[in-house]
Formats: sequence, C-alpha cells, structure tokens
Amino acid sequence: MIHRYNGAMADLSDKLYTATQVRGIDSAAIDGLGIPGYELMCRAGQAIFDDAITCFPAARRWLVLCGPGNNGGDGYVAARLAADAGRDVTVCSMVDPARLKGDAQKAYADWRAAGGDVVLWPLATDVPCDLALDALLGTGIDREVGGQYRYAIDYLNHLDCPILAIDIPSGLNADTGCVMGRAVRAAGTVTFVGLKRGMYTADGPDYCGHISFDDLEVPPQASAEISRNAGRLLKEDVLAGLMKPRRRNSHKGHYGHLLAVGGIAGMSGAVRMCGEAALRSGAGRVTLATDPAHASVINLARPELMVKAVDCAQDLRPWLQGEHILAAGPGLGAAAWSEELLKACLEAPAPLVVDADGLNLLVDYGNVRRDDWILTPHPAEAARLLGCKVADIQHDRVAAAQQMAGRYGASVVLKGCGSVVAAPSGEYGICPLGNPGMATAGSGDVLTGVIAGMLCQGLSCFDAAKAAVLAHAWAGDLAAEELGQLALLAGDITAQLSSVWKLSRV
Repeated sequence: MIHRYNGAMADLSDKLYTATQVRGIDSAAIDGLGIPGYELMCRAGQAIFDDAITCFPAARRWLVLCGPGNNGGDGYVAARLAADAGRDVTVCSMVDPARLKGDAQKAYADWRAAGGDVVLWPLATDVPCDLALDALLGTGIDREVGGQYRYAIDYLNHLDCPILAIDIPSGLNADTGCVMGRAVRAAGTVTFVGLKRGMYTADGPDYCGHISFDDLEVPPQASAEISRNAGRLLKEDVLAGLMKPRRRNSHKGHYGHLLAVGGIAGMSGAVRMCGEAALRSGAGRVTLATDPAHASVINLARPELMVKAVDCAQDLRPWLQGEHILAAGPGLGAAAWSEELLKACLEAPAPLVVDADGLNLLVDYGNVRRDDWILTPHPAEAARLLGCKVADIQHDRVAAAQQMAGRYGASVVLKGCGSVVAAPSGEYGICPLGNPGMATAGSGDVLTGVIAGMLCQGLSCFDAAKAAVLAHAWAGDLAAEELGQLALLAGDITAQLSSVWKLSRV
C-alpha cells in the first residue's frame, strides 16, 4: 500500500478516525473556525485532480460518477479542473442535479458555468474512459448498499480502466473496513481531513489501492479535542520513537531473559522459532522450557538458545521465580502437560505473552485479568475468547480488540489484514504493513518472539505490542520483496528482522 501525504500538518497523517470523528473535525473547521464549506470542497477537488494526473498521467478520458452529497460535490470540482486542463470529462449523476443542496449544488453550478454537461444514471451506452472517479457515497454509509448504487458500483468495477475513489471507496465502511454488500475496488483513494480507520483493516486495503491524504489545510485546533480519542496508524517511524539506542557500557543482563514455554512432543519448531525471533529482536537471553522428548536437540541449529526440559509444572516453577519475561503458547498443545504449564505461567508474577495453543486453553479459565500481559489472537481465537462468531470479530476488528483488552486487562494484538493493537484504556493502533505471504505456519510464533524481545528491553506491554507488530510486518514485506509471497516461510521473516532494525535506526 502506497501512501502520499499532502498539506502542512504531519501530525494528522498518523491519526485514525471514525467517520463521526472526521465529520466533527469538518464541523469544527466550518462552524468553529469559519472556513467556508465550499472552500474545503474546492481544496478536495484540487487534491483529487492533482493525484489523478500524478498517478494516471496518460488518462485523457475521465468518467465521474457523482452521488447526491458532498462526495458528489467533490467530484464536480475535480471534473471542472480536469476539463480546464484539457481532459475529456463525462459526468454522470445518480440524481437529478436540481435536487442537490448546499455546497454540492454550488459545485454543480460551477461545473455547468464552465460549460460542463451532466448525464443521468443509468448510462444509455458505455462511456469510453481511461480513468473513472468514484464520487458516489463517501464515508457515511452504515448499511448494505442497495438500489441503483449497487448497480453503479458493479458498473465501475467492470470498467477496463483504473478507478480513483474520493475520500473512501463507495460501499466500504469507514469505521470497520467491511464491504457493505458491494464496494468499489479502487486503484487509488484520495482521502481528506483525517485518515479513516476502516481503510487499513479487514477489506479496506484490498479496496482502497494507494492512499493519498490531504488535510485540506484545516488548522490543528479543529481536531485538537477529537484527536485525543483517535487511533494511530503504525508507520515505520514508530520504532525509532519507542526504542532507544543501547548504551555502549552494557551487557546481556540489561536486555532481559525470556522464558518461552511450549513445544509439546512433535511440535518443537514453534517454540524454537519464537525463541530465535526474540534473540533477533534484542533479548539478552532466551531459555526454551519444552518437552523432554526434544529438549536435547532443539537448539542444535541455534546454539544461542538455552533449553530446559520440563516434565511437569513442578519443573517449571523454580524458573518462574526469577526475573523473566514469559511467552506461553507456541507449540504448547492441548494436553494435561499443556494446561499445567499455562496455569503456572498465569500465576507467575512476570510479564507474559500468550499465543496460539495458550489462547485456546485460556478460554477455559474464564475472565482472567492481569495488567502485565499481551494476548495475540487471530480472528478464530478471538471469537473463542469473546464467545462469539468469527464473523462478529471481523465485522468490527477495532471494537473486538478493544473489547478483549477491556475484558482481560491485556494489550491485545488482533492479527489479520491490518492487525489491530489495543490497550485496556481503549487506545489502539492499526498496522498498514504486511502481506498475504505471511499467512504461513509459524508466522505467529515469530511475532510472539518479537513481542517478548521488546518486553525484555523494558517496553510497556502496549508499546511492545505496537513495536513488534510493526517490525514483524515490515520484515515480512522485505522477505516478500526478496522471495515472493508464495515462497515465504516464517523463518524468512525472522531473517529480515536485522534489516528492519537497521532501516529504523534502532
């Protein structure tokens, strides 16, 4: 996903808002600061035009589909600018333009005054075009698309040319990233005032294409209050902000000791990948507490890992009294041995990461609460933890992550497209990096190790989760660039962590 940021206020470009919050910023700018709404619309139209000629310079014939609201008004402004620049522009309106109101009506009037025509939907014949602009619905949709808009979206999606969406692809929920029955699959999206969180999770990345952001020169005071409750887009610069340079006068004891608990007989690989990822992420020492069946050989290819054979929880308890960071779940299994070890970890007074089998076992413990742990479920595990269906989790990933965080007192990583990181306070971030090649066995075990490595270096649970999710996704993208997505293995993600740390200058 490519991002372009225009305008003066960089602090807005990493904030994530709901549609209601963005409307609040608009209202504060117009009603509170006296910026005319039509002035903002003209700035939006200019941003659309600028992005279109930058990304699609060869497109001479434009089709602009306009809806009845301000999204349609933005389309009329962009159409006027394109016609002024010599483009052949066809504007199609979903409603009789005489029904337009406010700023949208003024944008239409200016288009007509400039000599532009409007045809009404449905189009009698196909319009030859090199670029289509989706100015249909905007961010306000909260129910399934129906009627003629459904057919208009289908029409756009079947065009043999790229589509540029205005503010958000029509039919995509701005808050959840879910497709509301139908949605425009855009090559690019130009969005304004604030980034909409639904663009970065669930279906959002598949439908938005490249994302360009323009703040429309809205002054910071318009968003000051609302921004306190905004989420954060976890961009690459997050790592440098969270991780501090190491002192030259230091030793391994300064960087923590991870005790990774897992690896039932036959599943030694998961806990070993977790431990190696922790070492690659800066942990000073890593001990694997694992099944005796493979304890003597699990570290042959990675001798930096220490190994402790554990027959039962009693073997583990002496280790739990030390100053460790704990990670429980990779390859843990679901046997009595697994349950014993997880219970011992839950009772230990140490920061804890729970993943994989540990999460499935955790369901039987009810609403366990701690203030020093991180849970890393994928949607199916999250559904089990919340006692709902996977579809409920995916329907609003941010809300689901926040609900888990509140229920368990944990920082939560809800994995998937646009992984969500949530804190018990309700604070959240979404990671825009990562790729489908990372949907492979062991990728989650690597993430657990990276999170644990961050905890070992003193980051808080929420900061460790944010840093690790970003680093893990970034490493996955670097691996995919080198190897392709289909060939990607979990170990390839670990191998690229060193590049991530170098690129982020930590």
